[in-house]
Amino acid sequence: MEHRSPGLKTARINNRIKILSVVGARPNFIKIAALARAFGPITDIDFRIVHTGQHFNFLLDEIFFRQLDIPQPCCHLGIRADSPNRQLALMLQGLEQTFLSETPDLVLVVGDTTSTLAGALAAVKMNIPVAHVEAGLRSGDRNMPEEINRILTDNVADFLFVTEQAGVDHLFREGVSEEKVFLVGNCMIDTLVRFRDKIRDAQVRLPFGPIPEKYVLATFHRPSNVDTPAGLNAMTHLLESISREAPVIFPLHPRTRAQLEKHGLKQHLDALPNLHLTEPLGYFEFTRLMAQAALVFTDSGGIQEETTFLGVPCLTLRSTTERPVTIVQGTNELFPEPDPALARSKVRQAMTGQWKTALSPPPLWDGQAGRRIVDILIKKLTPIR
Repeated sequence: MEHRSPGLKTARINNRIKILSVVGARPNFIKIAALARAFGPITDIDFRIVHTGQHFNFLLDEIFFRQLDIPQPCCHLGIRADSPNRQLALMLQGLEQTFLSETPDLVLVVGDTTSTLAGALAAVKMNIPVAHVEAGLRSGDRNMPEEINRILTDNVADFLFVTEQAGVDHLFREGVSEEKVFLVGNCMIDTLVRFRDKIRDAQVRLPFGPIPEKYVLATFHRPSNVDTPAGLNAMTHLLESISREAPVIFPLHPRTRAQLEKHGLKQHLDALPNLHLTEPLGYFEFTRLMAQAALVFTDSGGIQEETTFLGVPCLTLRSTTERPVTIVQGTNELFPEPDPALARSKVRQAMTGQWKTALSPPPLWDGQAGRRIVDILIKKLTPIR
């Protein structure tokens, strides 16, 4: 495909700009829902979704398309779980063929998953401009696969759409041209705002009975916490400890479940009377549980943002975060050491209402990030009439 510099006006036979968005994992779907909605009424844009297949479990994939009104993908690569390098290689191969047949004017990627990096690399190798939504986030921990994905994607992207000021600062320190960087807000919050009523009214059916009046919601899937015996044992001991203070609801990510079963720990957790393991939940159901929790104990990036917006106490089992606004301005605290006694203390603090409160939603977290992104891209990629 002929190279087109970002911002250069392009002419197509039907006068429509074709944008392909590459997605593959649960966090991608929540963000792309906001973008699909914002692009929907724009007649100048032909917006389509390519699904790599990175998440293929119904409860992490198809249910999100149904609940969040996401258009069905124009192409599904069907790439399933594999080693990170093999998965990336298969995605690159599949995306090359897709881009050759679809001839996009722009490839848009969101977040920091393997699918994000694959979409950006495949596009830049074919001289197709790249837009990265959720750019500039940095944890400073290169042992996190997501950190490498962020850095590489940002380095090849032509349009960098940022959720918080720290992301802008990181990009400028890394020498990125100011004309590429746009502070637009948070597409994940767009989706939360749009579906707030459905979240409030969601019927959550849990296998152990009614939702407790006060509870801790736990969610863990990071390799550092579940892919090594040391991390898995530490997480298990923490969950056992805090369940002595409050009921704990723990939806299991498929990889977390597999690791617990592999190391013989799931049976132990099943036997704890105040710890309730469940299957993954749909977006509405999980977000309702999150909104009503006394405390969310997690290692997720997006949940740090959602809890800050909702004003729910959040304890993050990590030593760093790429989302510092959730600590400085929000309800998030880092929990870098797996200390069971301290964890119980934190639960008591949250259960008695002694947690810090969010100062206010971070700037531009107002449900309009998708619209801002669309407005910018229309101005930059307007075709010749």
